[in-house]
Amino acid sequence: MGDRIKVLTWSRGGFVLLYKRLETGRFRLPRVEAEAKAVTLDATQLAMLLDGIDVAEVKRQPAWAPPGRTGS
Repeated sequence: MGDRIKVLTWSRGGFVLLYKRLETGRFRLPRVEAEAKAVTLDATQLAMLLDGIDVAEVKRQPAWAPPGRTGS
Protein backbone atom coordinates (compact mmCIF):
# COMPACT_ATOMS: atom_id res chain seq x y z
CA MET A 1 0.00 0.00 0.00
CA GLY A 2 1.30 3.47 0.82
CA ASP A 3 -0.92 5.10 -1.80
CA ARG A 4 -3.52 6.30 0.74
CA ILE A 5 -3.30 8.84 3.54
CA LYS A 6 -5.63 10.15 6.25
CA VAL A 7 -5.03 13.53 7.87
CA LEU A 8 -6.90 14.59 10.99
CA THR A 9 -6.75 18.30 11.80
CA TRP A 10 -8.65 20.86 13.84
CA SER A 11 -10.45 23.78 12.18
CA ARG A 12 -12.60 26.36 13.97
CA GLY A 13 -14.44 24.24 16.46
CA GLY A 14 -14.34 20.88 14.76
CA PHE A 15 -12.14 18.13 13.43
CA VAL A 16 -11.55 17.72 9.70
CA LEU A 17 -10.68 14.33 8.22
CA LEU A 18 -8.94 14.37 4.84
CA TYR A 19 -8.53 11.12 2.91
CA LYS A 20 -6.53 10.96 -0.30
CA ARG A 21 -5.47 8.14 -2.63
CA LEU A 22 -2.78 8.59 -5.26
CA GLU A 23 -3.55 7.13 -8.68
CA THR A 24 0.13 6.28 -9.19
CA GLY A 25 3.09 6.33 -6.81
CA ARG A 26 3.24 6.30 -3.05
CA PHE A 27 3.21 8.84 -0.26
CA ARG A 28 6.71 9.39 1.11
CA LEU A 29 6.33 10.10 4.80
CA PRO A 30 9.16 11.81 6.69
CA ARG A 31 11.27 9.61 8.96
CA VAL A 32 9.61 9.12 12.32
CA GLU A 33 11.01 7.51 15.44
CA ALA A 34 9.41 4.16 16.26
CA GLU A 35 7.95 5.35 19.58
CA ALA A 36 6.44 8.55 18.11
CA LYS A 37 2.68 8.86 18.51
CA ALA A 38 2.21 11.84 16.19
CA VAL A 39 3.89 13.65 13.32
CA THR A 40 3.76 17.43 12.96
CA LEU A 41 4.16 18.99 9.52
CA ASP A 42 4.02 22.65 8.55
CA ALA A 43 1.66 23.75 5.76
CA THR A 44 4.36 23.54 3.07
CA GLN A 45 5.40 20.02 4.05
CA LEU A 46 1.77 18.88 4.13
CA ALA A 47 1.09 20.33 0.67
CA MET A 48 4.17 18.58 -0.75
CA LEU A 49 3.24 15.30 0.93
CA LEU A 50 -0.30 15.43 -0.49
CA ASP A 51 1.15 16.10 -3.96
CA GLY A 52 3.27 12.96 -3.68
CA ILE A 53 6.60 14.79 -3.16
CA ASP A 54 9.22 13.19 -0.89
CA VAL A 55 9.60 15.80 1.87
CA ALA A 56 12.90 14.30 3.08
CA GLU A 57 14.58 14.80 -0.32
CA VAL A 58 13.59 18.45 -0.78
CA LYS A 59 16.29 20.97 0.06
CA ARG A 60 15.51 24.62 0.70
CA GLN A 61 17.81 27.14 -0.96
CA PRO A 62 19.63 29.54 1.39
CA ALA A 63 17.97 32.92 1.78
CA TRP A 64 19.40 35.73 -0.35
CA ALA A 65 21.23 38.55 1.43
CA PRO A 66 22.72 41.65 -0.16
CA PRO A 67 26.52 41.48 -0.62
CA GLY A 68 28.49 42.77 2.36
CA ARG A 69 25.66 42.33 4.85
CA THR A 70 25.73 39.90 7.71
CA GLY A 71 22.66 38.36 9.24
CA SER A 72 21.81 39.53 12.74
